[in-house]
Amino acid sequence: MTTAALSLALDAASLQHRVLAANIANANTPGYVPMRLQFSAQIDEMAARRPPISADPASMFAVRMSLQPAQDASGVMTSVQPDQEMAAMSANALQYQALTTALDRHFSVLFSAVSDGKR
Repeated sequence: MTTAALSLALDAASLQHRVLAANIANANTPGYVPMRLQFSAQIDEMAARRPPISADPASMFAVRMSLQPAQDASGVMTSVQPDQEMAAMSANALQYQALTTALDRHFSVLFSAVSDGKR
C-alpha cells in the first residue's frame, strides 16, 4: 500500500511539474490560459466516505488526474502569473524530493526485512 501511494504521489508531482513548465513557457502567448492539475477532490471524497474507502493499490490507481483551466474565485479564466508559477514549481520540486526520500526509506526497510537485517 505504501509503495502504491508513493507511486501515485510521484506520478502526480511529475505531471504537476510538466503542467507548471508549460504554463511558464506560454506566459507570453496571447490568449493562453494556464492549466491546473486536479485530483485532490477525489482523494478527499474517498477519505470522507463512511466507512472510508481503503487505500489499497487498486483504489489508489483508480484516482484520475485531469487538467482544468485556471480560474479565479468567480470562475473567470486567469492569465499566467510567472512568479506564482515559479513558486508553485519550487514547492512541487521540494515535494517530489521528499517523496523520493520517503520511497528510498521505504525500500530500505523492505530490503532490511528481506535480508533479515544483514548487510
